[in-house]
Amino acid sequence: MSAKQPDVNTLTGGMSEHAGMLVWALLVGLSFPVVGWLGELPPLLLTALRFAIACAGLWWLAQRSAEFWPAWRALPLYALMGLCLAGFFSAMFWAAHHTTALSMATLYVTVPLLAFGLGLLLRVERLAWRLPAILLLGACGALLLALAEAFLQGGALQFGRGEAVFFLGCIASALYPVISKWGLASGRLADSAAVRTFWSLALGGILIGALGLAVEPLSDFATMTARDALLLVYLGLCSSALTFWLMQHATATLTPGAVTAYGYLVPFVSMLVLFAREPGQISWVWLPGSALVITAIVLLLINGRATR
Repeated sequence: MSAKQPDVNTLTGGMSEHAGMLVWALLVGLSFPVVGWLGELPPLLLTALRFAIACAGLWWLAQRSAEFWPAWRALPLYALMGLCLAGFFSAMFWAAHHTTALSMATLYVTVPLLAFGLGLLLRVERLAWRLPAILLLGACGALLLALAEAFLQGGALQFGRGEAVFFLGCIASALYPVISKWGLASGRLADSAAVRTFWSLALGGILIGALGLAVEPLSDFATMTARDALLLVYLGLCSSALTFWLMQHATATLTPGAVTAYGYLVPFVSMLVLFAREPGQISWVWLPGSALVITAIVLLLINGRATR
């Protein structure tokens, strides 16, 4: 069955999907500091464990669906989606110890634009000026927030091995909603968001876990503390199971560019966390980026209403 052109009524979706993606942005924004609190553990096996915890949390919901067991032709797509997730999180775990949070936040700005471009290639995005313009506005705002952090903390943007690995992870992250949308449009994937999330995480976890067992020694987990284990459970349930369920729920009606555009709120959430921990960091330097990000999200909501 060939991929269908996206219907105009499903291009940007209803307000419930947008509300869900606002929650998604909050959870993802809170997860970046948590990743930094983890010890330096094997990134591939750590990702596999995180996905296993997420699948355990999703099992009760996914198995209730009549379409829980996937068709054979859907397995390669679920595996590819899982590899996209595993690639991003493995890159993030590894890069967290080889680059700065500022550089990672700056590179993450590229994900919505990458998703839009890749969506055009697979014909799940429409070539129109409004969404790209909103994405560019949000990207500028998120970049200004990153530069504000650099200005106040004396950091510097750089591009080395750590940044290169994380950028590859960003490409993988952008591919995930594109492949999901294409699979839905072609009728290859289940209608249930829980089922799609479960199988993409399960197959991705198996594949990345097998690779991790081949290249990473299990003895490296000897340094894992009880704190690390609790953080990993939180990341698995809240920052993997819940966030990717929200993304899959939104993907049914939103396009990949619109879904990933909420990533621009991630540095905004990080900024609010910084203010809560260090009120002295509040400064006018944060205002331009914050204003652009909020404007972009408001325009995205308005564009959703207009398109519907």
